[in-house]
Amino acid sequence: MTAIQTRTGARVRARNPQRLLPRWLSIVIVALLMCMLLPIVYMVIISISPDFESSSGEFWPSQFVFSNYVSVFSTVDLAQGLINSLVASLSAAVIATFFGLGAAYCLARFNFRGRGPLMTSLVGFQSIPGVMIILPLFVVFSSFGSALGIPIIGTRPALIITYLTFAIPFATWLLLTNLRQIPVAFEEAAMIDGLTRFGALRKIIFPLMVPGMVVTLIFSLLVGWNDVLFATVLTSPETQTVAIKLQTFAVTTEGGSLPLYGQLMAASLISAAPVVILYMIFQRQLVGGLTAGGEKG
Repeated sequence: MTAIQTRTGARVRARNPQRLLPRWLSIVIVALLMCMLLPIVYMVIISISPDFESSSGEFWPSQFVFSNYVSVFSTVDLAQGLINSLVASLSAAVIATFFGLGAAYCLARFNFRGRGPLMTSLVGFQSIPGVMIILPLFVVFSSFGSALGIPIIGTRPALIITYLTFAIPFATWLLLTNLRQIPVAFEEAAMIDGLTRFGALRKIIFPLMVPGMVVTLIFSLLVGWNDVLFATVLTSPETQTVAIKLQTFAVTTEGGSLPLYGQLMAASLISAAPVVILYMIFQRQLVGGLTAGGEKG
């Protein structure tokens, strides 16, 4: 009995996933992870350091100044930038996710002329540099604004429409890879029971696609949240996103007699917090959605 347990234990240890990687490769991965975390740790330290110490290059502060996280809201209009970024990015992400689900469903379940080139174009759209379309977008928005008699440039809808041009193809491709893992037999059985195709999509497909939709929503939100190029041209002082607020604050900080590096790092961490919180909240759905999209159908 002891010999059997010994052989079983050895077999379990041999299948331990942690032993699949060589020790040297594990050390390299840990070292790379430390290199990635080091700038973040440094930002945290600078954000609670006095300005005269951080500007002089001292690594560890003599005292912790947590007031930087409060003072930054009066130094720069960070709250309005966060609101503008959240409204524009989240609106574009939600719209792109639902439109992408409909487009992915049609591409996955129906055969029609032009289906192949359309699927190829979804990937091709991601390779177009934003700097190539910013001038045509500006001209189009200006022309429509003049024709309609309402300002478009400098408004949130202009940003949302711009982000949708990138987010919808990206969301469609992500959801298409997830939708291919759901057997068609589920919908056929639902339609035999009396549901319409839209009813099968709403009651059968939609619940199964929730993890993939969460992944798509968060990655589509990042399209707008990290944008600087389009927000620089298409926003006004009232609609500037948090990325533009940080950029302006950084430029003005460098020109001051005492650079406010502590408040700058605090503002950077605050602007990154919403995305980090989303990742933490939907961590399980993110892992499930990413692994589902990578399985073979």
